Amino acid sequence: MLAASPKVTPPLHLETSNSKTLKTYYHSSSLNCFPPVKKFPFSSILPPNVLIRTSRTRKRKIKSNRLNKNSLDGFAIEAISRSDEPPQQPSAPYSIKIPVGDRHIIVETGHMGRQASAAVTVTDGETIIYTTVCLADVPSEPSDFFPLTVNYQERFSAAGRTSGGFFKREGKTKDHEVLICRLIDRPLRPTMLKGFYHETQILSWVLSYDGLHSPDSLAVTAAGIAVALSEVPISKTIAGVRIGLIGDKFVVNPTSKEMEDSKLDLLLAGTESAILMIEGYCDFLPEEKLLQAVEVGQNAVRTICKEVDSLVKKCGKPKMLDAITLPPPELYMLVEEIAGDKLVEALQIKNKIPRRKALSSLEANVLSILTEKGFISKTEAAVTNETVPDILEDEEEDEEVVVDGEVDEGDVHIKPVQKKTTPKLFSEVDVKLVFKEVSSKFLRRRIVEGGKRSDGRTPEELRLINSRSGLLPRAHGSALFTRGETQSLAVVTLGDKYMAQRIDNLVDDDEFKRFYLQYSFPPSCVGEVGRVGAPSRREIGHGMLAERALEPILPSEDDFPYSIRVESTITESNGSSSMASVCGGCLALQDAGVPVKSSIAGIAMGMVLDTKEFGGDGTPLILSDITGGEDASGDMDFKVAGNDDGITAFQMDIKVIGITLPVMRQALLQAKDGRKHILAEMSRCFPPPSKRLSNYAPIIHVMKVKADRVNLIIGSGGKKVKSIIEATGVESIEAQDNGIVKITARDLSSLEKSKAIITNLTTVPTVGDIFRNCEVKSIAPYGVFVEISPGREGLCHISELSADWLAKAEDAFKVGDRLDVKLIEVCIFFLYQINEKGQFRLSRRALLPEPDSENPDTKQRTNNLIKENSDSQKAHEKGKTEKTFTGLKDVETDNAEAPKSKPLEDKFVKGIVSSARDAPKTDKKNYKKSSSKPVINISRKNGSVVVNGEAKTG
Repeated sequence: MLAASPKVTPPLHLETSNSKTLKTYYHSSSLNCFPPVKKFPFSSILPPNVLIRTSRTRKRKIKSNRLNKNSLDGFAIEAISRSDEPPQQPSAPYSIKIPVGDRHIIVETGHMGRQASAAVTVTDGETIIYTTVCLADVPSEPSDFFPLTVNYQERFSAAGRTSGGFFKREGKTKDHEVLICRLIDRPLRPTMLKGFYHETQILSWVLSYDGLHSPDSLAVTAAGIAVALSEVPISKTIAGVRIGLIGDKFVVNPTSKEMEDSKLDLLLAGTESAILMIEGYCDFLPEEKLLQAVEVGQNAVRTICKEVDSLVKKCGKPKMLDAITLPPPELYMLVEEIAGDKLVEALQIKNKIPRRKALSSLEANVLSILTEKGFISKTEAAVTNETVPDILEDEEEDEEVVVDGEVDEGDVHIKPVQKKTTPKLFSEVDVKLVFKEVSSKFLRRRIVEGGKRSDGRTPEELRLINSRSGLLPRAHGSALFTRGETQSLAVVTLGDKYMAQRIDNLVDDDEFKRFYLQYSFPPSCVGEVGRVGAPSRREIGHGMLAERALEPILPSEDDFPYSIRVESTITESNGSSSMASVCGGCLALQDAGVPVKSSIAGIAMGMVLDTKEFGGDGTPLILSDITGGEDASGDMDFKVAGNDDGITAFQMDIKVIGITLPVMRQALLQAKDGRKHILAEMSRCFPPPSKRLSNYAPIIHVMKVKADRVNLIIGSGGKKVKSIIEATGVESIEAQDNGIVKITARDLSSLEKSKAIITNLTTVPTVGDIFRNCEVKSIAPYGVFVEISPGREGLCHISELSADWLAKAEDAFKVGDRLDVKLIEVCIFFLYQINEKGQFRLSRRALLPEPDSENPDTKQRTNNLIKENSDSQKAHEKGKTEKTFTGLKDVETDNAEAPKSKPLEDKFVKGIVSSARDAPKTDKKNYKKSSSKPVINISRKNGSVVVNGEAKTG
C-alpha cells in the first residue's frame, strides 16, 4: 500500500473541440495518486463535441436528480474533443429568393444572430424583418399550454423617425404591435409537438420600413421560417400572406397604396396542405368571395412553404425530439377506469360553474385514488419522468464541496439526459394532463355519438338570446346583450374630435381614430379571482375584432361628426364573448342615436374534425355558437360577424394541423344561418334602442364660412377663438382651412352665443342692410357708434341721426339707447378689421319718414310702416326653415303661418329644440338673415322634440 501523502488539490479541466483549456477548478479531496483517466458515465448529456473523463477507479452512485457542483466533489474531470465527430462551426450565411405574388421576398440566415437557435431576416421591397428563436436550456414544468412567447416591435428608426412622445426610446408595446404578436402566435401553436416543455421565445423587429410593403404578414412568414430552422420540434412549416380585393382581382401581399382601394383585408397563415389561421375585415363580402380569397392565399402559402422546406434541409438544425416527454399510455387507461360514468355525468351538467366544480371534484378524486394505490409519487426523486444522472464516486470518500467552482455558461452547456420512467409511478402533473385529455375525449364522443352537446343543444342550435337597451340613464347609449351564459354590457360615448384616439404611426404623422371599441374581461365574469389592470393581449385582440366588425356600418364624419367610443365589459362568459360585444355594441350604437347603416351580429363556430374516432362517418362536425368548454375541447374557433348581405369581420384559429376549403365553406354557410337567427332576436330587444341622441350628449354645430375668413375666427396665436370659448362657455371650436367650423357645446344657450359671434365675424354686411334694435355703445361729438352685431360697430354720423338738425349727439341719445339703422357705406380699408370703429357708415335718418307738419296723419302712417317692416322682419326670422335629417327621411320644421325662406347654410348635427320647460331662455335679436343653411339636425331622446325622427337601422 502506498504511504499517505499530503492533501493535494487536483485540477478540473474542461476542454472544447479546439483543445483549448477553458477553466480549471480546484477541490479539496485527499488523494494519494491519480490513476489513469477513464470515461465518465454521464458523458451522454454533454454537447456532441465534449467528452468527460474522471480520475476514479472505485465508484458508487450518488442519489441526485440533477447535475451540480456538489455532484462533482472528489473528481478531476477533463472535457476533451471527441475524435469521431467534426467540430461544429457557426452557420454560414445563406440567402434565397421566394416568389410571393408578383414579386419576390429575400430570406437570409447565418449573417446575424448566430448564437440564437435560429435567426432570419426577410426582405420585401425595402421593408426588413429580423426574427430570432431561442430556447431555455432546462424544461419547465409540464403543462397543457405550450411555453411560447412572442414579441414584435416596430422601431421608429426603420422609417427614419423617432417616437413622438416625451421618451424617445421604444417602450410599452402598442396595441397594433400586440395584434401582430397574436397573428404570429396563433398559427404556430398547433404545429408545436405535445410534450415539449422548453420555454421558447420568438423576437421580431422591423428594422426597415418603406411605407409600401406591410410588415405584419412578413413577420408571420419570418417567424415560421425561423422556427423551422431552429431546434424546436414542429410538425409543419408555416407562412403567412395578406390578400386584398382590388376591383374584381385578388392581390397577394398588396402594397399599402393598393390596400386603400381594397374591399378586403385578409391575413392567412397555414402549411403546405392546410389552413391554420385567417383573420380579416371586409365590406359585406359574400361567403363565396371570401372562400375564393382564402384559396388564393393558400396557394401562395404553399409556394413559400415548399421553398422554406428546401432551405431547412440545407441549413436547419436537428430537432430536439428526445426532449419530448408524454404521459405513459397506461395512465390514460387508469384515469378512464376510475372516472368512468361519473365523468360522463359531469359533462352533462348544463351550467358552467356547477359543471366546472363537478369536474374539479372528480379530478381530485382521481388523484386521491391513484395516490392511495401507490401510482402517484410522493417524493421528487421518484417522479416518473425525473432526471437522475448516474454520477460515480469513490465509496470510501465523503462528498466534498467544490470551492469557488464556476463554469462559463457561454462556453459549455450541459444538457439533461432523456428522462427515465419508473413503471406505474406517475407525477401529479401527468395525471392532471391526462384527466383533461380524457374529459375532452368524452365530450367529443358525446357530441358525435349522441348528437347532443353539454347543454342539450343540437350542433346547429343556438343558445337563448335576450337583450335590453337604455339601461344606463346618463350614458349616451347602452345595451345589455345576453346569449346563454355569455353577457356583454356595451356603453357608447359621443364626443368631438378631441375625444378621438391618437395613434403614433411608424411612417405617417399622428393618426386619430374617430371610432374605437375597448373590450374588458374581468375575472369576475367567470367566477374567479384574478389580476385587474392593463388590458391583456387577449382583451386587445377581441376588442379590435369587434371594432372592425362594426366599423362598416358607421356613418361618415360629414354626416355624423362625432367621435365614438364603445366599451364592452364582459359580465358573464361562457364562450364567444367577442361576438357578444359585436351584438351588444350594435344595439348600444342605435341607442346612442348613431345612424348606422344596418344591424350587425356575430357568432362563433366550432368543430370536431376526426369523427371516425368516436363512431362517426368521418365528416367534420360543425358546431354553432360554441361554449367555452367546446372551444377548449374542440378543433376550431371560427368567429364570423356580419348581416344578411355579407361578412364584415372574421377570425379563425385551429387547434389541429389545419382544415381544408370544403370544411371552411360548410362552417361559413352554417354561420350565416346563425347570424340571421341572432339578428332576428336582436330586433326583439326590449326596451328597444331609442335611436335618438341623448340629452347628455354634446351638441355639435357645423357651419361653413369662407375659407379666407377662417383666420378671423382663430385670431393671432388662437387668441380670438379662445376668447369666444371663454365668453360663451362652449367646449371647443374647431376651424378648418377649408372653412368648416365645428362648435361643440353642452347646452343650447352657449352654442347660440358662439354661433352668433362667429357668424358676425365672418359675414360682411352689404350696403342697404337694415339692423334693428341696435345698442349705442359710445358717443362722440361727430356721431354715435352703434353695435350692429356682437363685436362689430358702425358709425352713425350726427347728420344721419335725425331728419332735424342736431347740435350735439348727446342731446338726443345716450349710451345704451337702442335704434334702427341702415348700412349706407362700407370702408374697404377697414373691411377685415372687425373690431375697428368707423369701417361701417350707418344712417338712422334713412329709415325715418320725410317730415310733414301740415298732415298730422303722415306721422301715423310712417309709424305704421315702420311697425309693419319690423313685424315682417320678425316673421321672416320666425319662419326660417331648418332641414332635419333623422335617418329615415328629411323633415322640415317651419312656422305654418310664415312664408318659407331659403334654407340656411348651417349644418345642425344635433337637435337643438327641447321642451318648453327645459329649454334655456335666450335673448334673440333680429339680425340679418345669414347666408348659411342647416343640413343635419338629429333630435334628442325622450318626447321633448319637435321632430320625432329615428336613426336609420336598415
